[in-house]
Parts: sequence; C-alpha cells; structure tokens
Amino acid sequence: MLSPEASKTPEYLLDSVDKNDLPRERLRHLGPAALKNEELIAIILRTGLHGEHVLHLAERLLKECGGLAGLARLPFSELTNIKGLGDAKATELQAVFELGRRLLAASPEERPMIKSPADAANLLSEMSVLEQETMRTILLDTKNRVLAMPTVYRGSLHTTVVRVTELFREAVRQNCAGLIIAHNHPSGDPTPSPEDVAVTGEIVKAGKILDIDVLDHLVIGAGAKFVSLKERGLGFG
Repeated sequence: MLSPEASKTPEYLLDSVDKNDLPRERLRHLGPAALKNEELIAIILRTGLHGEHVLHLAERLLKECGGLAGLARLPFSELTNIKGLGDAKATELQAVFELGRRLLAASPEERPMIKSPADAANLLSEMSVLEQETMRTILLDTKNRVLAMPTVYRGSLHTTVVRVTELFREAVRQNCAGLIIAHNHPSGDPTPSPEDVAVTGEIVKAGKILDIDVLDHLVIGAGAKFVSLKERGLGFG
C-alpha cells in the first residue's frame, strides 16, 4: 500500500518500485519459475499507465481476460482495445505467446503430463482467484500430455446454457484423445452443485459420441482447494 506522500506522485514505471522487488531483479536472482504470472507479464509490458503501476496493469489484464490462457487466446484487435495496451505491447505479448506455442509443438516431450486430479488442478491454480465463474478444458494426447487449455465458457453453469458443441470444438480441431473439464466457484467453496453434476453427465455422454474420453471434471475453490467429480462418482455413472 502506498503512503499518502507516495500516492501524490504517479508511479507507473517498472523501475519505480524498490529494486529488490523488481520482477527483473527477482528473475535474475531466483530464476523465472519463482515469479508469478503477473510479474512475468509486467517484465514484457515494461511500463504501466499514468497512475497505474505496471504490476497492477498486469494483474488487471489477467483478471479481465480470465487468466493467462484467456490472455493468450485474445486476437490482436481485442488486445489493443484493452486500456493500457497499444499496438506495441499487444504485439510483444502475442509474440511471446506464439513462441510458447511453437516450443510446445516442437518439443512434445516437454509438455506437462496429467497423472492425477492434483496435477490438473495445479495447472489451473490461477482459476481460484477469478471473480467470474469460468469453464476451461485441458486437452490431452494419447499419453495424457497437455495440448492446450482453452477457456470455453464464462458465467453460471447449467445444462441450458453450456453448449456441448462449443465445449468440444477445440478438442475436435486438435484431434485430442481426452480432456479434463474444470470450472471455478468464485465463492471459494469447491463443493459441486446439482447443476455441476448435471452438466458433467451431459458432457460425458457427448464425449462418448465424439470418441473423446472425458477424464474428469474439477471444481476449483479458494487457495489449493478443489473437488474431482470423477473421484466422487458424480456425473460419471
């Protein structure tokens, strides 16, 4: 929290924070794996807005876009419409995300492998802080290695609004062997609702028709809390 004196001077440059707290300094001393997503984004953006520090801008971007995966999926035209992103910043973000995609494509053995519900929940940990209910899928190859993690829906989940064809569209396009569904509960309580169970049943049925194995449905709560509907036998009967 800035002091009243400090708040009188707009701080929007990455260099305006204490040197020891700079994401660049932390990366040099601790390595990139020690940094949060917003810190890595801040390094790419370099500067914020007048009155909005670059770290706050990075945090806002992730919240507004539904996390890192949502930000990575936005087309250039939508990125440039976000307050604080011009053509240059949008171009740099898209270049970084595209390099990441190409690296995964070039080195499939480096892709994360899902061996348990906890593995999947760890990959989606940022969903625990989303303020809006969001559904994502983890698309997997035949060895349960991650192909992609697209966001497929935002809003309260129930069978009348979740379109199964939209949920499987990217899975079919990538010819994936299986998928894991996940959505968050903004309340922080990961207890599955009757609607969650009903949606799961419909998705499992659709997966069988499309020959795509629906391996699990996770409900992400606050912190590290999550529930596996598969482990509880809900919607997978």
